[in-house]
Amino acid sequence: MAAQDARRGREESQTASARADAPQPSGAAADHQAQRPTHPHRPPEQRFRDTVARKAARKARARAGEDRSIFFWLGMFGMVGWAVAIPTLAGVALGLWLDRIWPAAEASWTLTCLLLGVALGVLNAWYWVKRESGDH
Repeated sequence: MAAQDARRGREESQTASARADAPQPSGAAADHQAQRPTHPHRPPEQRFRDTVARKAARKARARAGEDRSIFFWLGMFGMVGWAVAIPTLAGVALGLWLDRIWPAAEASWTLTCLLLGVALGVLNAWYWVKRESGDH
């Protein structure tokens, strides 16, 4: 028993010294190896191909509309709201600034930029809804 333990200890120390003599990766490669141990049965190229194929299949399912639940449409409703609200508010801010810097006697820059912001927001929302509904 003691002889086996001694022999095992020598083998482990020889293996450790052989690993220490081997060139060690540096930089990002060392960080990657430290974070993810390599799988002994599949090469990294195969794992990369599998990951890309899995993500492509998920994207194709999403584009096909299989995963569109009520939450998707609620999110779309919120996105459309923000797509209109942000350009509208930006137009109002720009109009107020222009009214202070360059006042116009017959027209209000605030109202003009407000209308331009709403128009831009509606076009933006229309683009996103068309893109997400699949009507390219």
